[in-house]
Amino acid sequence: MTQRSIFLTSALPYANGAIHLGHLVEYIQTDIWARFQRMSGHELVYICADDTHGTPVMLRAEKEGISPEALIDRVWAEHFRDFTGFGVKFDHYYTTHSEENRELAEGIYKALRAQGLIEIRQIDQMYDPVKSMFLPDRFIKGDCPRCGAADQYGDSCEACGATYSPTDLKNPISAVSGAKPETRQSEHHFFKLSDPRCVQFLRQWALQDNRLQPEAANKLREWLGSGDNPDESELGDWDISRDAPYFGFEIPDAPGKYFYVWLDAPIGYYAGLKNWCAKNGRDFNAFTAPNSTTEQVHFIGKDILYFHTLFWPAMLQFGGFRPPSRVYAHGFLTVDGAKMSKSRGTFITAESYLKEGLNPEWLRYYFACKLNGSLEDLDLNFNDFVARVNSDLVGKFANIASRTAGFVRKLFNGQLLDDARPAGGLVAGSTMDDHQALEAVFIARAPAIAEAYEARDTARATREISQLMDAVNTYIDQFKPWELAKSGQASDLPRLHRVCSTSLRCFARLCVLLQPILPVVCQRARKEVFGLEPAQDDQAWLWNEIDWPAVGRVEVFGHLFSRVDRSQIDSLIHANIEG
Repeated sequence: MTQRSIFLTSALPYANGAIHLGHLVEYIQTDIWARFQRMSGHELVYICADDTHGTPVMLRAEKEGISPEALIDRVWAEHFRDFTGFGVKFDHYYTTHSEENRELAEGIYKALRAQGLIEIRQIDQMYDPVKSMFLPDRFIKGDCPRCGAADQYGDSCEACGATYSPTDLKNPISAVSGAKPETRQSEHHFFKLSDPRCVQFLRQWALQDNRLQPEAANKLREWLGSGDNPDESELGDWDISRDAPYFGFEIPDAPGKYFYVWLDAPIGYYAGLKNWCAKNGRDFNAFTAPNSTTEQVHFIGKDILYFHTLFWPAMLQFGGFRPPSRVYAHGFLTVDGAKMSKSRGTFITAESYLKEGLNPEWLRYYFACKLNGSLEDLDLNFNDFVARVNSDLVGKFANIASRTAGFVRKLFNGQLLDDARPAGGLVAGSTMDDHQALEAVFIARAPAIAEAYEARDTARATREISQLMDAVNTYIDQFKPWELAKSGQASDLPRLHRVCSTSLRCFARLCVLLQPILPVVCQRARKEVFGLEPAQDDQAWLWNEIDWPAVGRVEVFGHLFSRVDRSQIDSLIHANIEG
């Protein structure tokens, strides 16, 4: 197997609010993929950071009577706490308010300017006469100029997906003061995304080089066109500057002008990587230079495709770096079939989930059962959540260990038999007894499960794993170890030992297969059930242990999973009801 080198990111959470379950879809999905790559022997660096700049942060800090720096420091700690609580393991969690990010943003801007891709223009912009400030797009609300939908933001319509200038909005109001904005002129800096060089590059990168999911590529065709003529593209130039007052980085040679948050936010991926490289003695250029062989993979929500599949690749390509290898998007989260709602208590924060005592690995497993690698939305149905966790994790998975380990401890001094390796593997025509055949099924199914993990189709992976759980429990039901243990016949003891050993070795294999999704319980199982230390660093199990897990005995252990009670869900919802 050729070892891969992977630089992996998730979208940067904004430092203006708490992490909620909708956010966690992405970070759990990315973490599962990262853990699978690591346990498969690949080198992977997972970088993320808080996105800290922009008017919302500035206004919130002003409202709280603190500096923006104090606010983002506090929120960083809250975000990192919540991610850690759900088992999301970053190699480095940084901030976009850093010197590395300032230097990289200025460097990319100057490189784009040197190539004639920056243009300064006078534009009409919305101005709040009450707050005496130019208004960012997201602080202007009005009716969509294309479809007429009310209460839309100043840059895009959530109803029809149109993008536009804030000055195009109908019936605009300031979201800061409620005043009717005035139109005033200001000098702004633009990244010329409509330049034929950018259009031709993006057509190649996005539509021909297989960088995106099919649904995402189809969306980009709407913007890029599919012909050779750049004039057929619908790409507009990108306003990358904002006027003071603004919390962010000032643009070089342009006093009072600041980089738009969406310019320096994705550069924050590189800033975090650069900081990690400095701390770990690694060469930043080896990851990011145009000729780098490291894969650069981004996980994002489908709502920010525009930024990550148009602006970001073009900025890198013409800014002296390498464009992303892959950009993977996911859909939105609904709860019980509806949009998350604070009034109904379904806008659930990560902090409240943990404070209510719910096991974070329940949610990791449920999301894994729903994510299929596409842009489809997924629904957190709480009744289904309760049923699936109790059935799969308690009734099927943990039950295998509890049904068999006690017999081994009581009757065989905790020692497992080591004589059921499938002789000859799966060679056609070979004969295997029932015990060997069960173990051989795991070896045969593992490649398909690995393929599903690689494709981010954890729904398929969990279906396959659930079938293997069923196979082990059916095997236990077939041989009835409880009857063998009490039969009193000496001839039944070797069979009992064999059945329990085979079952527990298959349980160990299930831990291997589930480790990307359930890292905590699978590490506990390795140590508490089998008395083993992690196989490598913090990886409890390695993927190649599917072939023959090195388990030799079982220990006394407690419950690996408790059941979910619907009352816990009701308490969680109640804790999140607002207003």
